Amino acid sequence: MTVKRRNHGRSKKGRGHVKFIRCDNCFQACPKDKAIKRFNVRNMIEAAAKRDMAEASVYESYDVPKVYYKLQHCVGCAIHNRIVRVRSRVNRRNRAPPPRFRQEFKKPTAAPAVKASA
Repeated sequence: MTVKRRNHGRSKKGRGHVKFIRCDNCFQACPKDKAIKRFNVRNMIEAAAKRDMAEASVYESYDVPKVYYKLQHCVGCAIHNRIVRVRSRVNRRNRAPPPRFRQEFKKPTAAPAVKASA
């Protein structure tokens, strides 16, 4: 029989049965190993409110705590919400993670002092 994916769309391997989870979007039952999982880290408040809070705060520097939560989606919702994309038959074999586009923030360097001619 022809096979679309080498892992049959799951990461079960030797296990006979895997518990089901509920999709965070549509609440559909989906095997835990088949679900698309993403770990999300966000600030508790957005940037605009963070500035307002810093101005009104008594403390000079206060790190706002982050919210850590794990999203688990069924395949249909993950494709619909563009968490994963449909790939061609050739690109489906590529198992490397997608490249990360992180912005490197460069610290401003001090300008060299200009000598004043007397």
